[in-house]
Amino acid sequence: MGLFSRKVDDTPSNPEMAELGREYGIAKRHGDRKAMRRIAREVGANTVTDADAESFRQGQQAYENIPPIPGARRNRRR
Repeated sequence: MGLFSRKVDDTPSNPEMAELGREYGIAKRHGDRKAMRRIAREVGANTVTDADAESFRQGQQAYENIPPIPGARRNRRR
């Protein structure tokens, strides 16, 4: 990496918690409260260290940073 490189190594320390964070982000975007509660319970039971919680947050942020796909235009209905 060069002197002015903008690359940042943000790999989560626990990939399993990062995947749960992504699933939580997906459930949140789609309004699936049942899945959100299930994942929150699972994370609460399994989170042991701050690194696990940070991995979960990184996974959630990775999904939330993807912009949603715009919906279909509704003014062309017949």
